[in-house]
Amino acid sequence: MDKRFVYADNAATTHVSSEVLEAMLPFLQNEYGNPSSIYALGRRAQKAVEEARAKVAAAIGAKKGEIFFTSGGSEADNWAVKGTLARLAPKGKNHVVTSVFEHHALLHTVEHSGCPCTYVPVDSKGLVDPAQVRAAIRPDTAIVSIMFANNEIGTIQPIEEIAAVCREAGVLFHTDAVQAAGNVEIDVERMGIDMLSLSGHKIHAPKGVGALYCKRRCLPQNLIDGGGQEGGHRAGTENTAGIVGFGRAIELAAAGIPEKVRQVSRLRDQLISGLTQVEASRLNGDPVKRLCGNVNISFEGVEGESLLLMLDNRGICASSGSACTSGSLDPSHVLLAIGLSHEVAHGSLRLSISEETTEEDVAYILENVPPIVERLRAMSPLWERLQKN
Repeated sequence: MDKRFVYADNAATTHVSSEVLEAMLPFLQNEYGNPSSIYALGRRAQKAVEEARAKVAAAIGAKKGEIFFTSGGSEADNWAVKGTLARLAPKGKNHVVTSVFEHHALLHTVEHSGCPCTYVPVDSKGLVDPAQVRAAIRPDTAIVSIMFANNEIGTIQPIEEIAAVCREAGVLFHTDAVQAAGNVEIDVERMGIDMLSLSGHKIHAPKGVGALYCKRRCLPQNLIDGGGQEGGHRAGTENTAGIVGFGRAIELAAAGIPEKVRQVSRLRDQLISGLTQVEASRLNGDPVKRLCGNVNISFEGVEGESLLLMLDNRGICASSGSACTSGSLDPSHVLLAIGLSHEVAHGSLRLSISEETTEEDVAYILENVPPIVERLRAMSPLWERLQKN
């Protein structure tokens, strides 16, 4: 069996595309001015930042002045929640509503805030019921935050319906769209979204740059003070090259969504069809309302880390869940939230493919995963016990 390299962990990060790198290079070398400087070198940098801001706004149906650049999605999540609580708590609103399977950037932010929180459950496919969001909202609710699409199982939430519930209750609605951007068409005005988090490195921009979309009427209190950047709302010298790359990346991603969904969904479905033929396997997440590149399968009687290491030995990069918790021995909170047992959750495999994935890549994955699962089961006391029951 010939060995090749297959990258199937695009939900964790993506490479910087050649188009994005080309846009960035001048600002890493000759155009190195500080955007806050008044001389020509600085003015050119500021112009590039504002052009990127306009591109991000256009990609999600926002106004240019509603885009605030951050260091990534985690900072944007922190800013949306902590800043809103800081602004509204003095007015008697300090309650948060979120779901049980958000990214830890959101869950830990809420936990560390010390404010009361209601965690809305998800069904067995990972979907949030807007009616349960409505029931969770209280007179002291400051913000509702439900992720647009789950980073582990790919389920796409009924965002418009949830936003409508929040609007009816007069409560601010934030969504983490880090995984959705570039995979789902987003229009914040039409969808009724008040705040939205983005990250560059999921869409072929560099790591260390992202954005918070925020309507002016609900701008959260500053998270980072110390300068007048971002209209005085987020201090720190702008990462000009990163911002330029992010602007170019989201421009390209937004323009290519229909073709990407058509192309990648077909390969995703081939993977799902092939992998679910393995005995005692199951697809995690909604089979239809899911990201076009997400495949999450659990194999009973298999330990996920061993599966990943053996796939790595065959040149396949994959994951068993969020890259942010890959060092943890605990089972995925997302998989537990949809009702999987600890044993089954430990045997999960997440493949996240992209428009660069080929038919040959898919065939190679399908050629390697089943025999590796079989080999691991042959060594597993758990699988032996399951077979006897």
